[in-house]
Amino acid sequence: MAAMVSQRCAVFARSVSRMNVLCASRAASTGANDGGNYHHPTGGHLTMGGAAKQMSAADIKKIPDDEVKKSVFISQSNDVFTNLALEDWIYKNFDLTHHHILMLWINRPSVVVGRHQNPFSETNVAALARNGIELARRNSGGGAVYHDPGNLNCTFFMPRARYDRKYNLNLVTRALYREYGISAELTDRDDIVLLGKKVSGTAAKLGQPNAYHHCTLLVNSNKLHLGASLAKDNVEITSKATASIPSPIKNLVDVNRSVNIQQLLSAVGYEFLRTPATQLTDGGRELLMKQRGFQLINPTDKWFPGISELRENFASWDWRFGKTPAFSVQKTIEMKSAANTSEQHPEMKVKVDVEKALIKEISLVLPNHEPIPVVSDMVGQPYDEDCFNGIVDALKGANTESMRHAMGL
Repeated sequence: MAAMVSQRCAVFARSVSRMNVLCASRAASTGANDGGNYHHPTGGHLTMGGAAKQMSAADIKKIPDDEVKKSVFISQSNDVFTNLALEDWIYKNFDLTHHHILMLWINRPSVVVGRHQNPFSETNVAALARNGIELARRNSGGGAVYHDPGNLNCTFFMPRARYDRKYNLNLVTRALYREYGISAELTDRDDIVLLGKKVSGTAAKLGQPNAYHHCTLLVNSNKLHLGASLAKDNVEITSKATASIPSPIKNLVDVNRSVNIQQLLSAVGYEFLRTPATQLTDGGRELLMKQRGFQLINPTDKWFPGISELRENFASWDWRFGKTPAFSVQKTIEMKSAANTSEQHPEMKVKVDVEKALIKEISLVLPNHEPIPVVSDMVGQPYDEDCFNGIVDALKGANTESMRHAMGL
């Protein structure tokens, strides 16, 4: 059995190599004429022309599948901010009316939160920084996810009129079954699950004229690091931000030890290229040879003018933290007594109100009392868990009687 698997993998690898060369040469010879609405910037990629921008949704839906070409872009960067910038660049600039794209990318360890999330509700930001794990905010909605070299990210780009996330997810499950015999299922929330455990989460960005849908695939991710990176501080957070829904997870290698991320990358890309644009049918080698094929993408300004500026925005403090919806944090404290007594002190909480990730107000909260403001030079400073715990420790160290007198109690 092991010999058969090895032989099959070798045959597949050779077929992918041949496919890359054939599809690349075919794309080079025919790319300039596809759809009639493209021009070539530096690097030879296809950007939006005026005619494509003016097409109605109804006209886009009428485009036959055999007039839609497909490309698989494999990012050569493992930097989360660069890959988010590449995703955004393609979404904003490519003409997708006759050209659908699958971007495949792998990041170094990082936690990525949704556009409308509070990172302090999803992880311990200060602990991530100490452990050298990047915190990023993407442009789509959805929940927080952990990325590392054992996780494959897939982004499907298409016109908004052709958006169909179930098509994309079924394409992934077909690749898993074709290559590894893994029978995965879709949930009502459009997660991919194996034996009831999640192997892929999903989110999307819907605009005009373009849209994208991205998902993760847990191949051989470090589950201990994943769990630790998504662990939160033990505090009460009140926020209107979108909250993640925790789910039990599973790596693909847990059910088939032969799965590896590079072979899976090829399998998903291969499935994308051999599948018509709107129908989940197998076009086989005949359809494959009509596509633009696999392309190794170098996300630099030479290829994608302005991408460095996009990366700087995704990596900026203002985007990652300043976009956090207003929230408040509370924690119960027990202040020290002036003497050893059995006197019961009222429950007291430290409350910190935060706006745009900056501390707006610090107060003490007692039962049946209005919050009592605390004067501190921390007001106006960036918030994180270490900062909050420092405030709590300082107030814990205050003498109970002195504090009650200062508060007029």
